[in-house]
Amino acid sequence: MRRFLAGLALVLVHAAPAVAQETAIQFGGLAQDTSLPVEVASDALDVNQGDGTAVFTGNVLVTQGEMKLSSQRLRVIYGDGSDGAGRISELRASGGVTLVNGAEAAESREAVYNIDAGEVVMTGDVILTQGQNALSSNRLVIDLNNGTGTMDGRVRTVFQPGAD
Repeated sequence: MRRFLAGLALVLVHAAPAVAQETAIQFGGLAQDTSLPVEVASDALDVNQGDGTAVFTGNVLVTQGEMKLSSQRLRVIYGDGSDGAGRISELRASGGVTLVNGAEAAESREAVYNIDAGEVVMTGDVILTQGQNALSSNRLVIDLNNGTGTMDGRVRTVFQPGAD
């Protein structure tokens, strides 16, 4: 009986990633006050007044409160109209994106941070670590206002026994 249960557990563990196509995640550490100032540092900056964008390249580091986002390239899009002039509306990061807040970290190829919506969408080989636990997928959507998120596109997980 014990061998049967062990075998069944093994089959279920290996079948779980194949079944999981979308997973809801609680991001206690990734809740963020999106009204805080956004600071950007990089090796170079190119500003285009015509289309209202700025492109930071090389060792880009974005900081907002406790949250940090790093990448090799960051395109900053400013708000339209008189009420949004000079106000950042969206950040588009590419080239090895890492998002860290507290003990939680996520990595991906690209990320889009919609500041008005308080939402970060990470795409391409996404890996999320929460303590000793790790999850991977093709896409991760994080709601920074309430600290929740959704992973979809071939979700796989590794949970460490006894970990939070």
